[in-house]
Amino acid sequence: MSLRTTLAHQLDRRLVQNFILGVIIFNAVLLGLETSAPVMAQAGPLILFLDQLCLAIFVVELALKLFVRGRDFWRSGWNIFDFVIVGIALIPSSQGLSVLRALRILRALRVISVAPSLRRVVEGLVTALPGMASVFLLMGILFYIGAVMATKLFGSAFPEWFGTLGHSLYSLFQIMTLESWSMGIVRPVMEVYPLAWMFFVPFILVTTFAVVNLLVGLIVNSMQDAHAEEGNAATDAYRDSVMAKLEDIERRIGELSDRKSS
Repeated sequence: MSLRTTLAHQLDRRLVQNFILGVIIFNAVLLGLETSAPVMAQAGPLILFLDQLCLAIFVVELALKLFVRGRDFWRSGWNIFDFVIVGIALIPSSQGLSVLRALRILRALRVISVAPSLRRVVEGLVTALPGMASVFLLMGILFYIGAVMATKLFGSAFPEWFGTLGHSLYSLFQIMTLESWSMGIVRPVMEVYPLAWMFFVPFILVTTFAVVNLLVGLIVNSMQDAHAEEGNAATDAYRDSVMAKLEDIERRIGELSDRKSS
């Protein structure tokens, strides 16, 4: 067995993968601790040393993968992602580039690739994107219509909320999220325009309770479809393995029959 084959077998071991993921999570915790001034004042040198140790492990991991997989390394999106993130972390810290080093925390996203439940969530989101785009377009049209109407209706009396189209869009977004919408915006407007509820209540019903729930429904359906496809794939794999075993048994029975007849 060649060295490359041996290393490939070791890298694919579950123990090694769990170790790397543990280092990723540990490094993410360290990066969080680096944001605390009291913690850095007490254990700054130790945290920085452990951070560099994690970075060294990441570099060794990538180097081994490059050696083992060669050109196939670049066919995996996660490998390219890791290469870019580790490369950014290796850039010397300076006034302008130190911000790039903070992107090392993105390596924690690799946890998604080994957690089936997280994979289903991501697959559901990706699958739902085409349908979500249509819903977002519908929401954008509703927001634009509502913002134009609100600016013309309430802009003169409440310029801080509805004085411009941009202010109206932001205020309507706040109303849609139900964040201080009643006491903060709608009730003051109704003191001047008592019939303003005829505008705001339908807007909330359509955007908050209809369109937003439609988005949630699309995502849930996509996640269910992804889960069903994963179950079908597992069933197909089990069926293929059973058929392979049956064919092997049939082949052996045929060989035994040939031996007896001869």
